Amino acid sequence: MEYRFLPHGGDKISVIGLGSGSITGTEQEMVDIINTAIEKGINYFDMAPSVQAPFFAYAKAFAGRREKIITQMHFGAVYKDGKYGWTRELDEIKNQFDWELKLLHTDYTDMGFIHCVDDEEDLAEVMDGGIWDYMKNLKEEGKIRHLGFSSHNPRTARRLIDTGLVDMFMFSINPSYDYQKGDYAIGEVAERAALYRDCESRGIGISVMKPFAGGQLLNDKTSVFKKVLSHAQCFQYALDRPAVMTVLPGVRNMEDLHAVLQFISAAPEEKDYAVIGEFTHQDVDGVCVYCNHCQPCPIGLNVGLINKYYDLALAGDEMAKEHYRKLPIQADACICCGHCESRCPFHVKQEERMERIADYFGKIE
Repeated sequence: MEYRFLPHGGDKISVIGLGSGSITGTEQEMVDIINTAIEKGINYFDMAPSVQAPFFAYAKAFAGRREKIITQMHFGAVYKDGKYGWTRELDEIKNQFDWELKLLHTDYTDMGFIHCVDDEEDLAEVMDGGIWDYMKNLKEEGKIRHLGFSSHNPRTARRLIDTGLVDMFMFSINPSYDYQKGDYAIGEVAERAALYRDCESRGIGISVMKPFAGGQLLNDKTSVFKKVLSHAQCFQYALDRPAVMTVLPGVRNMEDLHAVLQFISAAPEEKDYAVIGEFTHQDVDGVCVYCNHCQPCPIGLNVGLINKYYDLALAGDEMAKEHYRKLPIQADACICCGHCESRCPFHVKQEERMERIADYFGKIE
């Protein structure tokens, strides 16, 4: 296993970590997966599963080796009745954090992250509602070693980074979301690239979520490039971005974990992702790649993010459904003005997409 060192604090972090959003099976099966990951050198674990059950498996697997583990806990992810939920209620956040510490027999988390901050309104609630002050106090007490956050939005991320208090944050990075080619490397795409560089210059690390775009890039039928990329190519792509410390793939079972671990021994040619340089915009004609070239929407729809959450939800990402629901303006607000379609370089029929997306999320309320 290769390791990288966090500039602020020097923590030794495995370049491949473990996400918990997809893990399934019996408690013992989950314990076996986590134990195997640790034995193979993985030491960085994201603690925001899609259900509560994995916490109990983590408690067993971490027992007796807490000092070898780096935990990334999320302040805002809660688990009432065993199901994942999202909140900005401070008392609920405090209760969840206390519960996690008690269950894991520890008195601190290595990374304390504000959970999924994607827009200005939400950020204001975090900053003004006591959550950020609470987390800063926990850091002073030693219950959080490093402050951070998770986000899908470069602009919101930059606002938090500019506080000067962040050591690391979680961001979705893969060739699909970072798609850059010719005249279309603009807008949000450029913001993302600048964000990575700025984090590197400030000594802020990035942990990567969605390295396979919710599994889409591993299947030629769902890949926005209409071509398959391998696990190794996606991992190497993310690890080559400035400031990236670790990539956190979600695994469902032991088979998935073994597929992930093959990256450790993969040959350089297996990790080579140069093939993405051959993709042109015609390869993704009619497919939203979340570039936001269609912005600004006259009524404020974040068209790229709405499409991203929809595609992830279709791919089985339960959290994407919750993230969509907290968007301040959702797909059903579309007024079919044609602005986005007239500007889309990939000729996506967004009006039809917005209707389909609104119908989809409406049915799963």
